[in-house]
Amino acid sequence: MSHFAPQRAWLFSLIALLLPAGAAVAQGREDARLVVATQVLEELHAVPDQNVPTWLMDRAYGVAVIPDVVKLGFIFGGRHGNGVLVSRDATGRFSNPVFISLTGGSVGWQIGAQSADVVLIFATRRSLENFSRGQFTLGVSASVAAGPVGRSGEAAAGVNAEIYSYSRARGLFAGVALDGTGILFDRKANQAFYGHDVTADDIFLGTVTTGAESARRFIAAIVAGLSPAGATASGKETNPPPVASPAPAAAPAPASEGARSFPLADPKPGGEPH
Repeated sequence: MSHFAPQRAWLFSLIALLLPAGAAVAQGREDARLVVATQVLEELHAVPDQNVPTWLMDRAYGVAVIPDVVKLGFIFGGRHGNGVLVSRDATGRFSNPVFISLTGGSVGWQIGAQSADVVLIFATRRSLENFSRGQFTLGVSASVAAGPVGRSGEAAAGVNAEIYSYSRARGLFAGVALDGTGILFDRKANQAFYGHDVTADDIFLGTVTTGAESARRFIAAIVAGLSPAGATASGKETNPPPVASPAPAAAPAPASEGARSFPLADPKPGGEPH
């Protein structure tokens, strides 16, 4: 099991104790999930040579963090974890968090249990749209490849993948193959956090919003992994609340006006720029 698991179990318990009784029931678990996902990102930022490359983060249409994914196996194996996902609109703003679950299985000789943190980088808009439509399977609903690692890492394969996947176990961060793994919209968690039944599109488009500090900190941790230009486009300089706005229907402003749009349009999403 991951050596981070005992610390995170303590963190979940502490958050539940600090919240008022009513809030702990309605929102405590979701706040704790955001806090732990933020911790994962902050720990990765502390080791740039083992982090998601900045150039890939700048081109991300969405970022998902699923801490402590448990993988169990005895001939038939499986993995499961709960996390959060945010999308990015044409202006560079990140949405409020969508709560998700990750689950998958495998067949083959295996035994034991392992816990790992999983990070997914959505390199195309289509991959997020497919997720919003319902059940989503990596490698089926969108192509997936093990992501490059480090300041200037290059994807050895799957340059045109729609999603890049990463895993950290026992302190090591690396790309990982997750074909066949499902990503599900966690309806119960989203309802508890936002106070009523919502859809992924409601959250991505900013129809529903939150002022929760846990959500703001999670967005800030994602922005911290961008380049200075990408961070500016995401509104870091004004420290706005994590509220998304629908992508503008109008054509982009002329280049002479200094307008910039992130994530960058890329004929080979996820590929390192030259």
